Amino acid sequence: YLLILALFLSFRWLVIAVGLVRAYLAKGSYHSLYYSIEKPLKFFQTGALLEVGIVPSSVVLTAFQVMSRVFLTWAVTHSVKEVQTEDSVLLFVVAWTITEIIRYSFYTFSLLNHLPYLIKWARYTLFIVLYPMGVSGELLTIYAALPFVRQSGLYSISLPNKYNFSFDYYTFLILVMISYIPIFPQLYFHMLHQRRKVLSHTEEHRKSE
Repeated sequence: YLLILALFLSFRWLVIAVGLVRAYLAKGSYHSLYYSIEKPLKFFQTGALLEVGIVPSSVVLTAFQVMSRVFLTWAVTHSVKEVQTEDSVLLFVVAWTITEIIRYSFYTFSLLNHLPYLIKWARYTLFIVLYPMGVSGELLTIYAALPFVRQSGLYSISLPNKYNFSFDYYTFLILVMISYIPIFPQLYFHMLHQRRKVLSHTEEHRKSE
């Protein structure tokens, strides 16, 4: 069951990767490639909510990652049409895609009890570049959305109203951006710790053989 799930999850991100490459080859430009993978990205990323607690990863880390990506996909990129042409959107989509292809390939080969060292190395090394790349794309996209959110009053609730409640989505987005300051270093250094632990153990095992 888990093997079939891992294969399916790898396949869905391969669909997005192929869509990006085909669109780039057809257009000859990387600008506005988001539209070529918009529908599968929304479908697959929303479906990732079902993975929490199923895939062999930390539930807390997986839940945070999935929720933040669903938020970026729907509450920012989908809701603020003006940012969909921003290069920052492509930045986080490419980072997500490569990361997930590697991650689910890792799970698949692990379940087959035949994990190539290259896959393990990629799983615990490429995040060094891909994680900051994805976070940068997410933050730049939220930042690009701020003027349009402020002008339109998107998702904001003003007083007076019968619920005696107000909500400013513009301020909320700023708070979301600020939340990356304490959260990103924790997750990043956690992965660095995991990298040292896993790869050093692998090296010791290979030397002992």
